[in-house]
Amino acid sequence: MMIVCLLLCLLLILSFLVYASYSIQSGIYLRSFCKKRTTEKVVVLTFDDGPDPIQTPKVLEVLKEYQATACFFCIGHKIKGNEALLKSMVTEGHLIGNHSYSHSGLFPLYGLSKMKKDLQTCQCELERVTSQPVTLFRPPFGVTNPTIAKAVRQLGYTSIGWSIRTLDTQQSAPDKILARIRKRLEPGAIILLHDRMPGSDQLVKQILDLLKEQGYTVVRPDKLLA
Repeated sequence: MMIVCLLLCLLLILSFLVYASYSIQSGIYLRSFCKKRTTEKVVVLTFDDGPDPIQTPKVLEVLKEYQATACFFCIGHKIKGNEALLKSMVTEGHLIGNHSYSHSGLFPLYGLSKMKKDLQTCQCELERVTSQPVTLFRPPFGVTNPTIAKAVRQLGYTSIGWSIRTLDTQQSAPDKILARIRKRLEPGAIILLHDRMPGSDQLVKQILDLLKEQGYTVVRPDKLLA
């Protein structure tokens, strides 16, 4: 009986640790801005894992067409060769965020020194190209832990999460993604998307149509933070 109780306790502890690490909204290790408490019908679009030389320009064109601004969380090692895309983002009024240099699956396991170097390298590359300060950060894969939290505090970043995960990387049909957004849509929501995905431009177009239909205005995250 005692062994069973111990096993149950260990299972509960393990479940809690997994939840704490993989639920950015929990804020257990790192407090992230995931939505704004407001009655104003505003929403934020965020894009991870770019810049992508094929899809990102298409997404930017759609955003320009709808006169909507977003925040792009960029991977440092993808910057080289895509400098013009980053400059276009800034020129067209979008925000740039740090999504780490390596975006390695092992990133959450890095020691503090290595992790900070990774993030600072990405920040330096982004600022070199855009000539804009980069203070917004989104953890790779949305994973948090005490080391990531300490790195973020020491580097003075603001961590941005989300309240609506579209699951667009799982190749869900657009109608399912739209249904998911519609179900979770609320004032102050932050939507997670990926500009690298095939068809991301058409998906963004449909999302913007949905938001307009529902009476929402798209704003940058700094507007909500203010």
